[in-house]
Amino acid sequence: MRATVSDLPLVLDGVSLQMGATLILDRLSLSITPGAPTLIVGPNGSGKTSLLRLLMGLASPTTGRVSWGGRTESKPLRRAILFQRPVMLRRTAAANVAYALAQAGTPRGERPARVSALLERVGLFDLAQRPARKLSGGEQQRLALARALARDPEILLLDEPTASLDPAATRGVEEIVLMAAQSGIKIVMASHDLGQVRRLAGEVMFMVRGALCERAPAAGFLDHPTTPEAAAFLRGDLVI
Repeated sequence: MRATVSDLPLVLDGVSLQMGATLILDRLSLSITPGAPTLIVGPNGSGKTSLLRLLMGLASPTTGRVSWGGRTESKPLRRAILFQRPVMLRRTAAANVAYALAQAGTPRGERPARVSALLERVGLFDLAQRPARKLSGGEQQRLALARALARDPEILLLDEPTASLDPAATRGVEEIVLMAAQSGIKIVMASHDLGQVRRLAGEVMFMVRGALCERAPAAGFLDHPTTPEAAAFLRGDLVI
């Protein structure tokens, strides 16, 4: 039954999100479909994290409608999210992944093999028995990716997962993200790193003040932006 369920397309129809007097997201209408990674960029405070939370179903719109595969029920069936600073359980790396598999409903007898396969997939097989909180920042982020992949997601939402990592650790995380995309998982990722956007993105969504200002193939956005705001952002001039 689970294999027949899809959370795609993910559709926002006139969605706004307001916190008190502050408008966080402003009348967004867009559709996210299978394909190459979609990267969300924009100045700090443009609404990238809030959009990801809404796409995951962790926030409800003030106005408008969100649907996943035609359904408006927000329970995540085939999607997972990874935040910039994931919380590690006070367990080994292997036990962290096993917990994620249990939460995803994986039968107990299948979990040991799945744990090993997921740790191998993110390059942590040799650290399976290391306490998760003793891992380096890059290793913790790769472990968090393994936990997210344990849900067998169709959509993987990532909120600046390499923002605090050094270049080598960033490369390791990017390789996992690319492999996930190549396996058919739809990646939707917020990033502040334009080099990363060029390396990973199939398309770019550029946000300003909670609104979608521009959406284009990555190369076109980076080399030939069509809005003054995007051009200023790429020059490093746009400050909100």
